[in-house]
Amino acid sequence: MTMGERDPARRAELSPAVALFRSLGDETRLTIVHELAGGERRVVDLTRTLGLAQSTVSAHVACLRDCGLVEGRAVGRQMLYRLAQPELLTLLDAAERLLAATGNAVDLCPVYGNTERECTA
Repeated sequence: MTMGERDPARRAELSPAVALFRSLGDETRLTIVHELAGGERRVVDLTRTLGLAQSTVSAHVACLRDCGLVEGRAVGRQMLYRLAQPELLTLLDAAERLLAATGNAVDLCPVYGNTERECTA
């Protein structure tokens, strides 16, 4: 029996949080968020920093925009991206403190620390 079969209201309530953490669960998107924490960036700036193709970076930025975490503003023919929600920095800071407090145990966890597969538990 899955969580949704037991309590569909609770599942619906948690759904936005699950989506938020999934959006931040990708290494490239999390790196983009960290870059944008330092201020506005163009896709070309992010491409240089990440060493990825422009199309790949653009797709990740679009995902973050769709989630409401990143917004862009046009300056001439360029688009500058920034964090849309400053609270995101508080969340990331809390996550870093939690990792430090646990000795990064989640990274060593055989289920969650393994980036090769998703947890099915």
